[in-house]
Amino acid sequence: MTSPDFTPSGLAALFARVERDLASAEPSATLDAITAFARDMVPGCQMASVSVGRGGRFSTPSATEETVLRVDDIQYELGSGPCVDAIQTDTIFNVADLQTDKRWPTFARRAHETHGIVSVLSIRLYVEDDVDLVAGLNMYSRELSAFGEASELVGVLLATHGALAMANASARDKVENLNAALKTSRDIGVAMGVLMATYKVTRDEAFNLLRLASHGLHRKLADVAITVADTGELPEIAARKP
Repeated sequence: MTSPDFTPSGLAALFARVERDLASAEPSATLDAITAFARDMVPGCQMASVSVGRGGRFSTPSATEETVLRVDDIQYELGSGPCVDAIQTDTIFNVADLQTDKRWPTFARRAHETHGIVSVLSIRLYVEDDVDLVAGLNMYSRELSAFGEASELVGVLLATHGALAMANASARDKVENLNAALKTSRDIGVAMGVLMATYKVTRDEAFNLLRLASHGLHRKLADVAITVADTGELPEIAARKP
């Protein structure tokens, strides 16, 4: 990729494209887009990941390569490190040389000796719509002093856009889940009506018939409801009044 133009107009154009691409990405692909942008756009970055945490437990749902997953796991195991501490203390950590940095000696030794990581840049992602969710953008390099002022500038701008994209993706997921729940409720309601009319049972008895069929056939309740709505009878079992 061509080196980014760090003039104000160049950065504006660059992040207009980032915003457009993130807005059009599927919710499941949003984090992968963020880490790919970090790897390709942040000066000095060779690999990147996004850490997310809830209830004190962290995971890495997106990483540009396997090495990053292993390095992140070291921090989660220790409960400390540039990315974990950046998220928990709302601070940017720019580590020029893990071999001499004294803040995380155990993490630094393991990350360098096992994976060759030398420089780290970690920035928190502010996901405002979910107070229980914390996240951070992590960038790694095997080069000494890989991240300068331009790296931090582009990283912060990308983290801001990334947080907004995560919030939008979460909102879209909630809408899709709500629509799916409404459809499921509608299907169950139709099936209950069919059973009530066919077998002269009450609403509660109709629901119990669906539940028992679901359990006995090891099928989801919604799937059984669709079958009942389509065929007018319970699948593969003799319907009887509870």
